[in-house]
Amino acid sequence: MTLRWDVVASILAMGIVTYFCRAGGYALWRAVRMPPFVQALIRNLPAPLFAAYVALALARQDLTAGAASVVVVIVQWRFANLGLSILVGVAAMAGLRWAGF
Repeated sequence: MTLRWDVVASILAMGIVTYFCRAGGYALWRAVRMPPFVQALIRNLPAPLFAAYVALALARQDLTAGAASVVVVIVQWRFANLGLSILVGVAAMAGLRWAGF
């Protein structure tokens, strides 16, 4: 396997552009005061985006994945521990598949 210089240059250029896009946003918000509605939007945006990704992924799965996701939601609600929720969700999915669902 050979490492092509144009591929390495492209990867490095994409990394640099990504860094400057992110750093530019931070620099802009340090220099310009955000209006309250923009602050609220940025503060609350990750949850709806995550819900949209999860809903799309679950729409493409069967009922077993839906049942396992209900278990994950219950565990996360009860214990507020993301790592535990992930482990229980994987175990629930594996257990349901092993049981033939």
